[in-house]
Amino acid sequence: MRRTGSNRTQNVIAGLVPAIHAHWRRICVWIGRHDDRRRTASSCVRLLAFLITVLIAPAHADDLISGLSTDLIQITSNFTGTDIVLFGAIEPAANAEPAKDQDLVIVVRGPQVDMTVRRKERILGIWVNRDQVVFTGLPGFYFLASTRPLDDIASLPTLQRFRLGTANLESTYKGNMDAEKAAAFRAAVIRDRKRERLYWESPTGIEFLSRTLFRARIAIPAAVPPGEYRAEAYLFQDGTVVSAQSSPLFIDKSGFERRVYNYAYQASFAYGFAAVLMAFALGWAGFVVFRQR
Repeated sequence: MRRTGSNRTQNVIAGLVPAIHAHWRRICVWIGRHDDRRRTASSCVRLLAFLITVLIAPAHADDLISGLSTDLIQITSNFTGTDIVLFGAIEPAANAEPAKDQDLVIVVRGPQVDMTVRRKERILGIWVNRDQVVFTGLPGFYFLASTRPLDDIASLPTLQRFRLGTANLESTYKGNMDAEKAAAFRAAVIRDRKRERLYWESPTGIEFLSRTLFRARIAIPAAVPPGEYRAEAYLFQDGTVVSAQSSPLFIDKSGFERRVYNYAYQASFAYGFAAVLMAFALGWAGFVVFRQR
């Protein structure tokens, strides 16, 4: 019976391949119209990897269910960071016990941002900026928790396909520099992000409450950039992703900070002029007050 079910699954997949191929180009074109061109290829690859994972996963594999304690974080003037919890359960297949050779990987990744890295050199006793590299495609926030070190969970090609681990994040750089020097600048970016708690990796960050229930506590620092995030959970078995789930997370400014933030980006010239005028007014008022004293 199991062989018959496996053959049927393979036949269904074989029948879906032409339809997927026919619609694949349409999906990539749609992504290219609604997203930045530099992210189109990355989005297509991630979507293709997800479809392949769903199609080739064994029919008898365990299922993964996960959720977030909250899907909205509001940044106010007194925001100093917060913690959220990703929780879930592993549902065994029908008439089967939970597998013992499974691993979990939880990833929370934030919006892609441009990062500029400069190298300082000492010239005539003065430290000045010399080389500069601009990286694009790196997430503004990246959190990863797993049941074991990633190298013990899956092979390097698998980790690179799903961009698991800071060493496997995709990025491009602008500047006249060879790949070896650019790699040193990229390592400096990741070190700086880890120092600011914006990048975090924990090989033992997942807590199992029972044989199937799990949770992971995610620390959100105060310097987290606003935008749309994705909380992803991957279930590995024998080095292969057998189930995956993704949940949205939104981090946004609220109140007076939101109005100022939107004003600064939507009317940058007026915002700059108002800031200069306010600084001039406050400076003049301080001069008058202290002069009378």
